[in-house]
Amino acid sequence: MTEAAAPVPIAGVAMTAIGIAVVRVRETERDDRLYSDPFAHLFVDAAMPSFGARWDELSPLLDMFYEARTVAVRLVDDHVEAAVREGVRQIVILGAGLDTRAFRMDLPADTRFFELDLPETFAFKEPVLTRGGVTPRYERRVLPVDLRGDWAEALLAQGFRADEPTLWVDEGVLGYLLRPDARQVLATLTELSAPRSRFDIGNFAVDPNSGAYLVLRRLVSGADEVPREVAGLGSDIEQWLHEHGWDTTFQTWAEQAASVGRPDTNGGPETGNIVAIRR
Repeated sequence: MTEAAAPVPIAGVAMTAIGIAVVRVRETERDDRLYSDPFAHLFVDAAMPSFGARWDELSPLLDMFYEARTVAVRLVDDHVEAAVREGVRQIVILGAGLDTRAFRMDLPADTRFFELDLPETFAFKEPVLTRGGVTPRYERRVLPVDLRGDWAEALLAQGFRADEPTLWVDEGVLGYLLRPDARQVLATLTELSAPRSRFDIGNFAVDPNSGAYLVLRRLVSGADEVPREVAGLGSDIEQWLHEHGWDTTFQTWAEQAASVGRPDTNGGPETGNIVAIRR
């Protein structure tokens, strides 16, 4: 299969994975880079020929979201490293997209990754990695699933241990799910989480139906109308976590951006990250 023939995800939520890969390529090329992803360019090079004019719609959005998204990649890297320092060896990436942490991070040899995403994402991702001669540094299980369905059984069948602490990673996919579906994902992972499991949740006080966020949602959905459905986990998610066996702490986005030496591009005292630890 040639790169041009690869099943490139140029529509729907899967398309955003290409955008994040572009962000990682741009960051890796900087002298003051926050991280290095030597594999992101494989996805971008494979995808570009298929985008055509659609790239003209996506590219301006990448410029607007670049600083926030690249800081977010670094912060997740930091969360992974913090979790493994505390003895967590089981990492589940929800909506993994074109994530390469199982290939690029320096972690204990017994770390295990479980990547969950739509079948069309992996139909593009896995052949690109194979053609690039890239192999994971750690045990890695790929699960082509829809998070709106029953994915717990598939995860357990792939060797996930519900009696071991887990780091759950979400880099934004829950924000695209309707509120009931997003909450069900959280309920499911809560059931699967042993004590000391960790889940870091972005809390962004923005209007998803205005400005660049609306343009992005329209590009992803392919619809011109303003979405009526409420998406994401909701502003009361911290209370839900407390009621369901999690302890939480909150850090503002400004504090996190300052910790890695980048400007605060999201702002506001309610915008930041909730770190949830399973009791």
